[in-house]
Amino acid sequence: MHLDVTAEVLASQLKIGNTETALAQIEKAIENTNNFHKFAKHIISLNDKLKPFDSFIALSNSVPHFKIKCEDELFLSDFTEELEHWSKKYNVELEKVENKNVYYIKGIK
Repeated sequence: MHLDVTAEVLASQLKIGNTETALAQIEKAIENTNNFHKFAKHIISLNDKLKPFDSFIALSNSVPHFKIKCEDELFLSDFTEELEHWSKKYNVELEKVENKNVYYIKGIK
């Protein structure tokens, strides 16, 4: 089965909201993510895998990229392990925000 990952699909699956502003922000993040469509469907499955760690994928308000955030220090080790595994498996470059439990998805390495 082929899943076409559009802004609308991401808005729904990541629970971002389906407003014009949100969809435009998602489109901008897609455009700024290197080879986004090569791993796009795996973003949705990563988001599902991160939920038990009080973590999620969202839009950044400061940069045009998707961000991955861990809300609870208690789960930081599991969160980091899952994220590193995903990043290596799909060859996705992540950028860690200094002094925060936040990463930006930059795209294929």
